[in-house]
Amino acid sequence: MSAWSQGSLQVIHQDLSAGAAADLDRGIKLLRDAAAGTIGPTLRLYRPQPTMAFGQRDARLAGFDAAARAARSHGFEPLVRRAGGRAAAYHRGCLIVDHIEPHTDAIAGSRERFSLLGALLAEALRRVGVDAAVGEIPGEYCPGEFSVHGNGATAQLKLVGTAQRVIAGAWLFSSVIVVENSAPIRAVLEATYAALDLNWDPLTAGAVEDLTPGVSVEDVAAAVVAVYSGAARRAAGSTSGSV
Repeated sequence: MSAWSQGSLQVIHQDLSAGAAADLDRGIKLLRDAAAGTIGPTLRLYRPQPTMAFGQRDARLAGFDAAARAARSHGFEPLVRRAGGRAAAYHRGCLIVDHIEPHTDAIAGSRERFSLLGALLAEALRRVGVDAAVGEIPGEYCPGEFSVHGNGATAQLKLVGTAQRVIAGAWLFSSVIVVENSAPIRAVLEATYAALDLNWDPLTAGAVEDLTPGVSVEDVAAAVVAVYSGAARRAAGSTSGSV
């Protein structure tokens, strides 16, 4: 079985946020539902409340309490997520994409998913005019081999961070796409990373609109659904199909 079925996906457009913690918890609930067999492959898209999502390693650092206070002072709710990675910030100008699938051996193919789905997200950003590619850029926050970045005239900007959570019988691949209003995200990252004593380059933090002015969260959401649909049609070897 491949890392991703590339078949039909139920698409959930979550119009209203239930709050930072509740939105994270809903992703875990969908993961458990998939493992239990009560839902099939699912794609969930939503705009989150301002959140500073710390990684498990961040929570064990001496500066974590100060970092959490710094996040609150900038209007971002501090939470510790269950997936891996370092601290990442997002707000209503971002798009969260949760891809959940039941899988008999969810651990198998996890690295392939990072590569495959990272490439899919880069394709979605290219559809809205960004010169996007997969790969870590020097100095980025929450660094990862399969981050998605945009190439600007003078700088590379991290635009998408991805993480996975795997349980027996299912996996969750979660992506944060920064689309609009990068300044508050850069500011809260500067404050929290300083408290955690983590080095990074603030010039790497940006948004899709910094490279392609006028692009909205809705534009990116439509592009993500379109590339998933295209991937499903290619996998089926036909010109018809659905996400």
